[in-house]
Amino acid sequence: MTDITMKLAVKKSTTGRVLRFLHSLSVAGILLGTLFFSASLTPSLIPRTFLMQGALSGACFAIGYALGVGCRSLWRYMQLPEFHRHLDRWLKIAALGLSLVVAVTFLSKATAWQNSIHIRMKMDPVHSAHPLEVGGMAILVFIALVMIGRLFNLVVDLIARRANRLLNPRISRVLGMLGGLTLFWFVANGVLVRYTLYVLDSSFAAFDELFEPDRSQPKSPLQTGSSASLMTWEDLGRTGRRFVSSGPSAEDIAAFTGQKAMQPLRVYASLRNGESAENRAEAAFEELKRVGGFERSVLVVITPTGTGWIDPAAIDSVEYLHSGDIASVALQYSYLSSPLSLLVEPEYGVDAARALFTKVYSYWTKLPHDRRPKLYLHGLSLGALNSERSAELFEILADPIQGALWSGPPFASRIWRRVTDARNAGSPEWLPEFRDGSIFRFMNQNGSPTPVTAGWGPMRIVYLQYASDPITFFNYRDFYRRPDWLSGVRGPDVSADLRWFPIVTALQLAVDMMVANSAPRGFGHVYAAEHYITAWLTLTAPEGWDAGSLERLAKHLSENQD
Repeated sequence: MTDITMKLAVKKSTTGRVLRFLHSLSVAGILLGTLFFSASLTPSLIPRTFLMQGALSGACFAIGYALGVGCRSLWRYMQLPEFHRHLDRWLKIAALGLSLVVAVTFLSKATAWQNSIHIRMKMDPVHSAHPLEVGGMAILVFIALVMIGRLFNLVVDLIARRANRLLNPRISRVLGMLGGLTLFWFVANGVLVRYTLYVLDSSFAAFDELFEPDRSQPKSPLQTGSSASLMTWEDLGRTGRRFVSSGPSAEDIAAFTGQKAMQPLRVYASLRNGESAENRAEAAFEELKRVGGFERSVLVVITPTGTGWIDPAAIDSVEYLHSGDIASVALQYSYLSSPLSLLVEPEYGVDAARALFTKVYSYWTKLPHDRRPKLYLHGLSLGALNSERSAELFEILADPIQGALWSGPPFASRIWRRVTDARNAGSPEWLPEFRDGSIFRFMNQNGSPTPVTAGWGPMRIVYLQYASDPITFFNYRDFYRRPDWLSGVRGPDVSADLRWFPIVTALQLAVDMMVANSAPRGFGHVYAAEHYITAWLTLTAPEGWDAGSLERLAKHLSENQD
């Protein structure tokens, strides 16, 4: 066979496979899949790259297609009348043509939709949403998912054929479906998810062991990891070493304020500092006592994010505001990122947060009231969720802490959800007002709707959140219900073109969660120093700061932020 003949044969074979694949597609699936694909191109909360958009659109097309196929199967199962086979072929061609026109129309609008988010986040506009690349990626993802779906059908058919020997064919089909779902669920959850989490956890753990060339062991005995510390520099891990060795020094603060300052105290216990959460909490507590943390005016118990990271913008700002007369302590509980932990193990980290708070609070309550520090809680993202679970209300009613700053509270936060749902009538979900604001206040880029002159109760809780943060505003109910934050006036950083679509919008927000940290500072899940300053100022009421000095501090921290 000549080369030309072989090439023609291969080409003919490939063309035949493509035609057979297209012929095997469902008309209902194509039409519904196209609607899902088109809806996925509309904007959500976070800008998307063309690769991300392609993967999302392909998955949405596949889900819509599967629903269409399911409707078609139900139609057949009920033995309702169907189109003639010859007519069905022409309907399939018409459906493909119509779907192509609709898809191209929506792809042509994708650039404007993405720019509607860029404008809100003060980003440079994109010149193209790369429709060809998006379409190509979507096709590849769709084909891959269809193949998995057909493998599922093979398993269902196999189980149904075995059951046919003893049962009615329709009952056998139902059993086959249940068996297939059970098998795929156990494989996906027990093998893919667990193995993926194991690999990711091991990778992040290995990364956490790496030493940064620009960070050296602290020399001051007041710093965790120094030669005087109860914890070794090596055991602190990457995130711990970064936390204790960064931040402003007493000299930095004094140079900025022009007044005498103290060295802020930072204590951190990593996963290597004990086999259990209680062991690590004990190690952190003893280190906190060693450096004199309970002798400062302010003490902040921090619950880190899933990876153990603590946002420098949050801690640097409050250390400046209190001229270094502050101590903070944190306990690592995971290596996994917060969005991943939220979706697969939202309860992870509660034990660690409770262990540390219980240790600190029990000791703090025994100190004389006039000589103990003001005690606050802080957490970002998954840290905010676990921080709010670290203290049970009935445990602290007799001797309440001063308050908490929880930034980017995840959608699974129970207190946040209850307070948000019980907000005052007329206040939006993305910036609620709760009663008289004496206990709970919400803040965003523009501050709080509660007047500054409003009085506080014995305990202050501030939620710092952006309307464009999907980690806060994702909700599983978004699959079937329009979210409240899309009703009425929208947040200042939310696209006016964002629309709710069943199933699709929830998938968009789930993808947004994975890349929420890619947003510009001050949007999405990236909280800015100037907004932390306003939140800490409201919460802790430090003295000696006027509008001009606060503006200067915000500029200083923004310029020096990691």
